[in-house]
Amino acid sequence: MLTKFWNWFWSPTSKYSWGAIFVVGGIAGIIFWGGFNTAMEQSNSLSFCANACHEMTDFVLPEYQQSIHYTNAQGVRAICADCHVPKEWGPKVIRKIKATGELWGKITGSINTREKFEAKREQLALKVWLEMKENDSQECRNCHSYEAMDWHAQSLVAQRDMQKAMKEGKTCIDCHKGIAHTLPKGYESDSPVYQEDLAKLRKS
Repeated sequence: MLTKFWNWFWSPTSKYSWGAIFVVGGIAGIIFWGGFNTAMEQSNSLSFCANACHEMTDFVLPEYQQSIHYTNAQGVRAICADCHVPKEWGPKVIRKIKATGELWGKITGSINTREKFEAKREQLALKVWLEMKENDSQECRNCHSYEAMDWHAQSLVAQRDMQKAMKEGKTCIDCHKGIAHTLPKGYESDSPVYQEDLAKLRKS
């Protein structure tokens, strides 16, 4: 049985043996897979995100560079992909596919000026907040968890608020909107307006 399979595996077609076809195909597949993953990881880098378009460089990057996620006492930096791209391979690919829709916004110039960007800031923020609320702020939890927190190292206010949030089953984005980017003008994290807008977005 094994001998028969081995003979078939290496038996020639009109030009090549099946073995050669499988070996060459396998090598080609590995090269493609490696190139695909390399390109995807490159698109996750801070340099790529920051320089991909002037909308990021001029509007979003300066806000992020003023945040605690960029510079902090611990010297731990969370880059764009840490907050906006899932770690798991499947969800990561899905997120990358969705991101191609942002290319249409770039082509049409929907946020290519400061005025246009500010006019759409609320809509853009709401979409991200809704995603984070629905996945229990998974990207935040890749680094943060209630179980790993040293309550005594926190201020009394932080201890109170974090323990209250844990007991109430709140997710990170419920309290930490605007942690890396400026909130939409006149917007408050827990305002009724936010709740109404979120409900509208869910229905759309």
